[in-house]
Amino acid sequence: MVDNKYIVPNRDSTTETDVTKLQDKDLIVLLAGLKDLANIRGFHSVTYNVVEASQEYVCASCSIVWTGNYETEKNESILFQGVADAGLNNTDGFGQIYLAAIAENRAFCRAVRNFLRINIVAKDEIAPNKTKQLVNNISSAKSVSPDSFLLSVLKENNITFEQVKKKMISEKVEEANTWNSTKDIPRLTVFEIIQRIQSKK
Repeated sequence: MVDNKYIVPNRDSTTETDVTKLQDKDLIVLLAGLKDLANIRGFHSVTYNVVEASQEYVCASCSIVWTGNYETEKNESILFQGVADAGLNNTDGFGQIYLAAIAENRAFCRAVRNFLRINIVAKDEIAPNKTKQLVNNISSAKSVSPDSFLLSVLKENNITFEQVKKKMISEKVEEANTWNSTKDIPRLTVFEIIQRIQSKK
């Protein structure tokens, strides 16, 4: 069902590189493959909703309205939903700066896989091997903080902190008028600002 170019071996469970020789449990499907499959199957809309959010954890749902076909009663559209989360305990490295985006991608993968009955787990759904990457995670956490990453994004796009603050105040973001630097911006708001800037590229 999914094009083989979007299927890769699960390196945590096998050393085999030929996907045709592996069972579903040893394979991973890439996000691009599920997006491609969703487009082929046909859908009307994709809607995301943040169920819960904090600085360390985000839970999101993805609702997809699939187009009706011969498989559905009277060719009526079908609403199907997937729910997934992302937190400091199941992400690592730069991923910990994009908890909301990761949660949404995981929810999308889950919604597509479950609706189309795909048994191969999506790469985005798999949490990193914490035991193997513990040392790397500690060093990453020390070297990359949300506010420092935001500073680099602002610099790359020739945007000043004052411009961001003014924009947030105009949008009535809570306590934005009290910010004196990026360190004062709540972590979740930092993620949202970064996503907005990068989506305009």
